[in-house]
Amino acid sequence: MDKEKVIIRLTNVSKSFDDEQVLKNIDLEIHDKEFITFLGPSGCGKTTTLRIIGGFETQDEGEVYFDGKRIDDVPAYKRPINTVFQKYALFPHLNVFENIAFGLRIQKIKEKEIVERVQEMLELVNLRGFEKRKVLTLSGGQQQRVAIARALINNPKVLLLDEPLAALDLKLRKDMQNELKALHDRTGVTFIYVTHDQEEALSMSDTIVVMADGAIQQIGTPTDVYNEPVNAFVADFIGESNILDGVMTEDYRARFAGHTFECLDAGFAAGEAVDIVVRPEDVDIVPEEKGMLRGTVTSVTFKGVHWEIIVDIQGFKWMIQTTDYCAPDSRIGLYIEPDAIHVMKKSEYSGMFGDYSSYSEEFDELSSVETEETEDEE
Repeated sequence: MDKEKVIIRLTNVSKSFDDEQVLKNIDLEIHDKEFITFLGPSGCGKTTTLRIIGGFETQDEGEVYFDGKRIDDVPAYKRPINTVFQKYALFPHLNVFENIAFGLRIQKIKEKEIVERVQEMLELVNLRGFEKRKVLTLSGGQQQRVAIARALINNPKVLLLDEPLAALDLKLRKDMQNELKALHDRTGVTFIYVTHDQEEALSMSDTIVVMADGAIQQIGTPTDVYNEPVNAFVADFIGESNILDGVMTEDYRARFAGHTFECLDAGFAAGEAVDIVVRPEDVDIVPEEKGMLRGTVTSVTFKGVHWEIIVDIQGFKWMIQTTDYCAPDSRIGLYIEPDAIHVMKKSEYSGMFGDYSSYSEEFDELSSVETEETEDEE
């Protein structure tokens, strides 16, 4: 990735639909050959940002630059950018070969070159031998590969991918994540990817742009946004988190949950109110008498690789992920190392996340159904 070369720049971009502002003063730089992911819940503005880059929407304010040149008035079909949509938009009356060749035929490319380039694309997306198949006879994953091949055959500098894996089942989605990442590495095309799936974003991206309420909350590598979230929204949206009210008593010392802990954070005012993040996998379970904190196990769920344990400590429900089984209603101690504690400034999202008293699988399922139903409304 050429971190020096900015291929796309958004400056002060805002957009409203029906008097509702969906993008608020977005500033963003996207680098050449980067795999960058816009991550956030439904309605956060990620798809609108993608559509503005592609030329399918026009911003109300701000500018969009491509290779240093302003492209606000350049229509979508003239931008060196192609898009793979969630609904692959293949031509059902054309076979695989003709679907992929479509863009070249419009350009009146000679037949010999079309055949060569389509064969290259079929090789690239592992569909050799599928040339004459009707697209409606293909699986979802195969249709997606055809859509990607059709988008890449015109040699775009940028490929936009709008939730392209959403319609696939879990195993196929994971396989396609690996294939997309490998495709990106092989082609050197800049990939701009939209998803609300944090695992997808963490496993595929060079850079993640976390969005909420029409604004960018944090930009960073997957490791940065997971280990160093800037606020309670990012901490909660990316992975599971215990988020608590705390106070920085002095540099490298934070007080929360009725105990003062050593930590690795500094630069806060003495006595400043802060948000504390402790990831569930970073908490050690110890005998009650050896715990920095002590509580009662209220629920235990087997997750295959680990147990997910909810512990009530002074009315706050902690989530812990551990390979050690603990019986419901047992008393346990928690031990937290200094590097497991991350201190964040208070924000508009403070107090909204982190307690698992209302936690349930059913609630998660209801949330995901609502997300699917509102996906097209963004």
